[in-house]
Amino acid sequence: MALNCGIIGLTNTGKTTIFNCMSNTKAEASAFAFSATKSNIGMVEVPDPRLVEIDKLIRSAKVVPATVEIVDVPGLAKGASQGEGVGNKFLADIQQMDALIHVLRCFDSDDLPHIEGSVDPVRDMEIVDLELQVRDLDLVMRKIQRVEKLVKVGDKDAKKALDVLQVYRDHFENFGNARTAPVSDDDRKYIQELQLLTAKPVIFVCNVDDASATGGNPYSAAVEKALEGHHAQVIVIAGKLEAEIAELEESDDREMFMADAGLTEPGVNKLIRAAYERLNLQSFFTAGPKEVRAWTIKKGMTAPQASGVIHSDLERGFIRAEVMKYDDFIRFKSEQGVKDAGKFHVEGKNYIVEDGDILHIRFNV
Repeated sequence: MALNCGIIGLTNTGKTTIFNCMSNTKAEASAFAFSATKSNIGMVEVPDPRLVEIDKLIRSAKVVPATVEIVDVPGLAKGASQGEGVGNKFLADIQQMDALIHVLRCFDSDDLPHIEGSVDPVRDMEIVDLELQVRDLDLVMRKIQRVEKLVKVGDKDAKKALDVLQVYRDHFENFGNARTAPVSDDDRKYIQELQLLTAKPVIFVCNVDDASATGGNPYSAAVEKALEGHHAQVIVIAGKLEAEIAELEESDDREMFMADAGLTEPGVNKLIRAAYERLNLQSFFTAGPKEVRAWTIKKGMTAPQASGVIHSDLERGFIRAEVMKYDDFIRFKSEQGVKDAGKFHVEGKNYIVEDGDILHIRFNV
């Protein structure tokens, strides 16, 4: 199951710098506004120290972490929904994302002019939100026109759909985002196929100067205050510092560099894990002599559904799942140790897979 996150924000906020810290694909960062003509796509490994601990006991040939697809969408500008800057082509790119990482500029730099003339991350956040809202309002208005025709011919469900769509229309016209619209979870089905931009889970990243890497600064504090009560997730990252950490090849050098900066781990690791959590995802593991691997699933998936992430044949011919909990495996050192302790479980089709489960799937096709 691929996790797909889009990095968005105004131009010259440091989006591409953060993308390069996370991704195996390196994109060119420029001080010139609108210099990018296409979205950059890269893969990043999901940091999970449990894989290493499992491998210490298994000694497999390789360790394979879960991966995340990251898309660096070129910087937006005021009026993007009407074609300003890079125009609305990239709003369509954002529409394909599962979650959004909204990078806000929270640093001063004479070498990197701000497109709006001054550094004000709260204003920048409102500018981007407005462009996404305008795009979403257009999509909802088009659907309202289609649904109104169905209401006229007596379609019963169309009347309910129209009522819900009108709630969204009014919410957008009052500068609200779809994820905060006053509708029930059941009623959100009426806008699902529209892939509304402001309905997507979002993580706000305050890109700060090096000195503010651990505690933030007045700019990031203003963002946190503006988002109070919105159940929003805000992460502080020093993009330039992270880029320097990412360039170091030796792990000892990286750890020393981070320690000097007061960091216990790269900020981008926190960002990736936050995206995982925001999308209601979790990992389970398979472990054997050939590989130890992490697999990504939605929380609440059953054992057959989880096995289908490995291969469709496993889901189709699912018989049972042999389950060990990660903590039990680490504690008792081996599968046999887990069995001897009475902690080894055999589960059927209704078993809900939990984060950190180590599974062996029995199947027949």
